[in-house]
Amino acid sequence: MTFRLSPLLALQTFDFTDFTDFIDFMDFRLTYHHPESQAPVAEVEKGTIVISSASDILDILGNITFENCSRLIIHADSFSGDFFDLRTGVAGDILQKFSNYRVRLSIVGDFSHLTSKSWRDFIRESNRGRTVNFHPTLDDALTALMK
Repeated sequence: MTFRLSPLLALQTFDFTDFTDFIDFMDFRLTYHHPESQAPVAEVEKGTIVISSASDILDILGNITFENCSRLIIHADSFSGDFFDLRTGVAGDILQKFSNYRVRLSIVGDFSHLTSKSWRDFIRESNRGRTVNFHPTLDDALTALMK
């Protein structure tokens, strides 16, 4: 499989033959999972970025949409603390981009520390839809994104 970086990053072509492809970008690293006979799912690798604003997400979305990928997994610990404080509006700004770009997102992590009623309601309502979902494991997120 051949991937090409967006013209803004570099004019390089990568050849991948492995089931999971790794691509290094500016400040983050993406892993592409290739389920049988389905479009790839991109995963932002843990520890490669701290997402603190909508512009951080736009960098990621620009790269995955260039690769015709419309499903993304981000680990919860990749988000800054402000993301989990709904009063800041950071979560709303970031998650709105997924609706705008028509990219499905699964956030993977332990959300038991989010004890506020607002967060619990937000997670429950998000999981009823298809655009943004919260899952405890990577396998659960991949399964949900395959539906």
